[in-house]
Amino acid sequence: MYDVEQFIDGVWGRFGDGDAELVVDDPSEGVPVSRSPVATAADVATAVKSAGEAAPRWAAVPAAERAAALRRMADALAGATDRIAELQSAEMGKPLAGARAGIAAGVATLRQYAELGPVHRGRTLAGDPAAFDLMAYVPRGVVAALTPWNDPVAVACGLLGAALVTGNTVVHKPSERCPATGALLGRIVADEVPDGVFSLLTGDGPVGAAIAGASGVDLVAHVGSTAAGTAIARACARTGTKALRENGGNDALIVDERVDPQWAAEQAALGALANSGQLCVSVERIYVHTAVADAFVDALTRHCHRLRLGPARDPYTELGPLVDRRHRDQVHAQVTAAIADGATARCGGEIPQGPGAYYPPTVLSECTDSMTVLREETFGPVAPVMVVGSFDEALSRASCSPYGLSATVLTRSMTHAHRAWRELPVGTVRINAVFGGAPGGAAHPRRGSGDGYGYGPELLDEMTVSKVLHLQPPGGPDGRW
Repeated sequence: MYDVEQFIDGVWGRFGDGDAELVVDDPSEGVPVSRSPVATAADVATAVKSAGEAAPRWAAVPAAERAAALRRMADALAGATDRIAELQSAEMGKPLAGARAGIAAGVATLRQYAELGPVHRGRTLAGDPAAFDLMAYVPRGVVAALTPWNDPVAVACGLLGAALVTGNTVVHKPSERCPATGALLGRIVADEVPDGVFSLLTGDGPVGAAIAGASGVDLVAHVGSTAAGTAIARACARTGTKALRENGGNDALIVDERVDPQWAAEQAALGALANSGQLCVSVERIYVHTAVADAFVDALTRHCHRLRLGPARDPYTELGPLVDRRHRDQVHAQVTAAIADGATARCGGEIPQGPGAYYPPTVLSECTDSMTVLREETFGPVAPVMVVGSFDEALSRASCSPYGLSATVLTRSMTHAHRAWRELPVGTVRINAVFGGAPGGAAHPRRGSGDGYGYGPELLDEMTVSKVLHLQPPGGPDGRW
């Protein structure tokens, strides 16, 4: 059992009230793997106060020195890959290969922001030739970073790296479903910055709400569910705090006519099943043209039947468990409701016997828009399929959603590809690949999926605020300095 400590004002300790704690069970085996204290209101106040006091000093550190700290963090994180990957697999069930890939992405992100931070600059303005006008970027101050469990290292490295390199101080709360993973990353970060610049608090939703609503926080950066993100936006509206949110999605996959159904099925399986479907940008609903529908569904079903479901730390596992049984029950409820309303489970759809939080890859055909599995985020290894008669119909149905994170189109038509990226009301559109893209491609989600840039160089803009300076000589007879 890993005992998690909090980090407040330069000190590691259990803190909390001594009684309240959260225990995380290994979703592969059902045994306890970590326990963490629940931060109190006093803990939150102390951490935010410490961050506020440290903010001016950290902002005054040269950008190159802040960047050097990020490089040291990246090196230390790379050296701790195996330990953190094993703990992440134990806490939230991600297979080891996927956990290592997420950590590698975190390392790359820290190094990217180490390069971008020192060259993040303002601009001069055209004005009176005798004056000097510019727009400068300055740190916002105290950033509250609330990060998720499904990709805890990569996401945290993005928010922490961008905040720290631009001169902000950070109060970080990792998800209560992977607190030990967050604490190990936190120790790496804390070792490279002065006291007060970084704090780590643990706890559940009420702790996150307390941090988001705390006086002295200048920006809340949240990656997680839409419900939590909406509550954070409301709290920030009351306090005037900037809210940066990447929240849930209900990402569509369109399979156009004339595409190879076997290839399309492989793409669909990758998009719907990666990390057991527990990704913000997972394929959540599939619209397939009637001309290729039968062959596509057959190929997707065969692919899912071949996948190896097993413990996260088994190197041969292709599909690990869900994060916990409570989440599994929510996924299964959507599947059973769809079947009751007329969908057909081509594979999966039943909870396996035994320990852990396993759920098999599930393909549902004959789905309709009225089903929750198509309308809402499932966040599990489920591929619901709806047959459409035309690309126009697919585009219309894919666009009809309260979410706006991303979408994918598989097509051989350049005309359809151009229509898709222009017309789909989402932050990211991928053509002929469910994942991938250049590392600097910052996504700007819409609607219930959040607001603001969560990645790329634009995240540095979110972490700073522009200040306009107008400087001219003093008045009087001399008019000179």
